[in-house]
Amino acid sequence: MKLQTHQGPTTLRSLSSYLKLSPATVSIVINDSPAAKAIPEGTKNRILRAAQKLNYRANFFARSLSLKRGYTIGVLVPELSEGYASAIMSGIEAELSKRGHFYFVASHRDRPDLIEEYPRMLIDRAVEGILLVNTPLEHPLSVPAVSISGHRRVKGVVNVGVDNAKGAFLAMEHIVKLGHREIAFFKGHPGSADTVYRWKGVRDAASQMGIRIRPELTLQLQRGATHPGPSLPEEGYENAQQLIATGRRFSALVAFNDISAIGAVRAFLDAGLRVPQDISVIGFDDIHGAAYLTPRLSTVRQPLRRMGEIAAEQLLSRIVNGGKVGAQQISVEPELVIRESTCECRQDDTVMLSVEGDREANSFGACPEQRRRVEASLPKVQCRG
Repeated sequence: MKLQTHQGPTTLRSLSSYLKLSPATVSIVINDSPAAKAIPEGTKNRILRAAQKLNYRANFFARSLSLKRGYTIGVLVPELSEGYASAIMSGIEAELSKRGHFYFVASHRDRPDLIEEYPRMLIDRAVEGILLVNTPLEHPLSVPAVSISGHRRVKGVVNVGVDNAKGAFLAMEHIVKLGHREIAFFKGHPGSADTVYRWKGVRDAASQMGIRIRPELTLQLQRGATHPGPSLPEEGYENAQQLIATGRRFSALVAFNDISAIGAVRAFLDAGLRVPQDISVIGFDDIHGAAYLTPRLSTVRQPLRRMGEIAAEQLLSRIVNGGKVGAQQISVEPELVIRESTCECRQDDTVMLSVEGDREANSFGACPEQRRRVEASLPKVQCRG
């Protein structure tokens, strides 16, 4: 078959003529219409190879009018730069790209007015469906929607999320099995459904394992904020400093998420404390950077990329099926990931300090006043490092 030279872009008619097939057959294959299942694989492959050779692209508007489809999805996230959302987005992008869909992303930064307005704006721009990443939805939408880490039951909305209570239980179980009894906690942001379920897991584990949750060692991230924003390492750093300032003994920190755990580790190190020898730290999420810290962060893994893929799959399936909902809740299993930031704890009557020359200066700072301050605030327990 001789390739013809065309002036301008290849059209459906010229591609059909080149293949000696009807335009309808070529269009069905190119647009991956349901009727394409009836066309032999050999014919479909021949059409796709020719389309690639002739650099043919279906006219988007003609395709949309013909199939009554826009092939465009809206995605709402609190903030893209944060590790949790970016990991989920990688799964969403992979699935939508594989299925030939374009998408718009809008960051609302947890502002209630934007959470309310952005879905309407996306629908006005003719998106076929909306994916909501860690974004509360109060009412049904006029297009299919899937919520990732959404816990509200809204009619017509599929929820995809990890079992937060089980994940928090795993974190507590790990810390307690290492021998830690005096434990500090970071609760999540007020108003977050993840906070409610993770804290339930913590409380259930503490009750079953005989651990006392001390109010003075329990700090809530962004407490008092009218509209809490996205997680930042700074809030973990500042809250860890407050824990040290209490002067209360504790040998481990169970953090709400990896972002706050990362900030806490830096605060402990800056105060001359060692992680995990003086304080073990465990996070939640297993964001990409967690495995590359010093020390590498122990955490509870959410399969974030896979959750993004599942959500995109569910949304596209709903769009094709006319918005019909199957399961309204899809739960994925958390996984404990043990790295370097947690270790076994030994109960002692006094703090075991490093007194071997330079090691003391390295651990507690060269300034005697700083060393005295740190020693006074150190938990009177220590890990076997």
